[in-house]
Amino acid sequence: MEIATPTAAAPSDTAEPSRDCPRCPRLVGVRESLRIEHPAWWNAPVAPLADADPWLAIIGLAPGLQGANRTGRPFTGDRSGPLFWDTLIAAGLAEGSYTGKVDDAPAPKGIAIINAVRCLPPENKPTPEEIRTCRPFLDADLAAMPSLRVVVALGALAHQSTVKVLGGRLPKARFAHLAEHVMPSGITLIDSYHCSRYNQNTGRLTPEMFAAVFARAIELRDAA
Repeated sequence: MEIATPTAAAPSDTAEPSRDCPRCPRLVGVRESLRIEHPAWWNAPVAPLADADPWLAIIGLAPGLQGANRTGRPFTGDRSGPLFWDTLIAAGLAEGSYTGKVDDAPAPKGIAIINAVRCLPPENKPTPEEIRTCRPFLDADLAAMPSLRVVVALGALAHQSTVKVLGGRLPKARFAHLAEHVMPSGITLIDSYHCSRYNQNTGRLTPEMFAAVFARAIELRDAA
């Protein structure tokens, strides 16, 4: 069985880590073990998925084991995918329908989808050092988006990394669902709980709450 070859495209290909990026030894160990256990999986840093000139960037934390780490495509293949993509499609931010497969996956419209950490961390918990080590890639990707107006951060760790990349100050930009923070560049950061299956199952994040985040992002775009 061949390794998946998703069509995810980065805003700036030169900004991305190599397939065998050596920067985080713990994550390298996870990657190497999974390449033996699941040789048909992607098992490599996951590049952003982006339209040509995005006005909105959505920042997740890291690839999921059964999701992007398996398929090579953000939010594709695990239980966070249906809520994520169905919400974007309903908001007009993606085209197509979500089946969990790479070959017929929805296409982004005016958006970029990026993980703050490019490689799978154990238990979905990257260390502070791993987040810092991967931050230059996030920085380069956002800097390569001249039309960027709004950023949505999924979860507190993605929020923290995004605030630092955009030049904000964490004490003044506290994470809360639907909180808004205007960054020094004028870009607005909107916070959301992550669309993980755990958050969905516990009721921490409902479909209505998630939809409200992107409705607000569109309001900000249209008011500019």
